[in-house]
Amino acid sequence: MNVSDCSDPAWQLVDHGQLYWQPAFYSSTQADQLYHQLLDELDWQQRPITMFGRQVLQPRLQAWCGEATYCYSGLSMRPDPWTPTLLTIREHIEQALVDIPGVRFNSVLANLYRDGADYMGWHQDNEPELGAEPVIASLSLGETRRFVLRHIDSKYKREYALSHGSLLVMAGQLQAHWQHSVPKTRLPKTPRINLTFRYIHQ
Repeated sequence: MNVSDCSDPAWQLVDHGQLYWQPAFYSSTQADQLYHQLLDELDWQQRPITMFGRQVLQPRLQAWCGEATYCYSGLSMRPDPWTPTLLTIREHIEQALVDIPGVRFNSVLANLYRDGADYMGWHQDNEPELGAEPVIASLSLGETRRFVLRHIDSKYKREYALSHGSLLVMAGQLQAHWQHSVPKTRLPKTPRINLTFRYIHQ
């Protein structure tokens, strides 16, 4: 699917990739309900990863749900079952992305950012099990946080305020050419839940 072939204004023109941005995918009332349901439903844990040859705790809490095991940075995550709330959100997002042929998600990584000191460093979602052109759908609930994309070659940056109920989708060649991060901040921040739906090839 090329963005130029799609009439949906949520698809944005991006060099070397495709990007879908819907800042009000859910209303504030809907997002409030989903946020509190997920806080209760998911088994939130702070897991260690391997960085520069040593194990460190990730600066956020996580839960992994779905149908596949996921491995990155020395961490192997076995999935918890889908919850009713996650299944509902997955259905809504898949319906919104009908312009991408065959898009579906069999797993979701949930991140809980407790405050501004919790963050996600620069990275690409380019593990082999995600496939050559992965579709990563990112739903945000709770506090607004900065999301920064950086082109690997040109270093050009695009920035989005991931607000309560917003949906950002990365697709096409974007993971091969861009990195992304959620920077830490000294500003006072309340908790935020981020769901990144993906398909794991087994």
